[in-house]
Amino acid sequence: MRNISQPSRVLVVDDELLIRWALREALEARGYVVTEAADAAAARDAFDDRGARPDAVVLDYRLPDSNDLALLTAIRHAAPATPVIMMTAHGTADMVTSALELGASHVVSKPFEVHQMVDLVDDALAAR
Repeated sequence: MRNISQPSRVLVVDDELLIRWALREALEARGYVVTEAADAAAARDAFDDRGARPDAVVLDYRLPDSNDLALLTAIRHAAPATPVIMMTAHGTADMVTSALELGASHVVSKPFEVHQMVDLVDDALAAR
């Protein structure tokens, strides 16, 4: 069990370096500990260590090794209480509906305002 005084951990999963960087900077400025993953394999690795699992995930829909909702499904299975905020430049109404049905907290269209994404992370963690 985590010590409640420790900062929350956020995993940012996106193949675009600048998006990961911008989110890391903004999330760290709010006091979060941020881990980055550029693909689905690295994101899955972040869930292998149960003691260091993220408290929230910001997840891109399309990655070099994943372009469906399989990674969201895997994350929900491994950590059902962990909020997952999806982001996509390729969202359709069906994709958004499916992501929400699978347990995504939100689905955000790219481009987005970084501070709004951080606010969503704050809200998702507060609602846990």
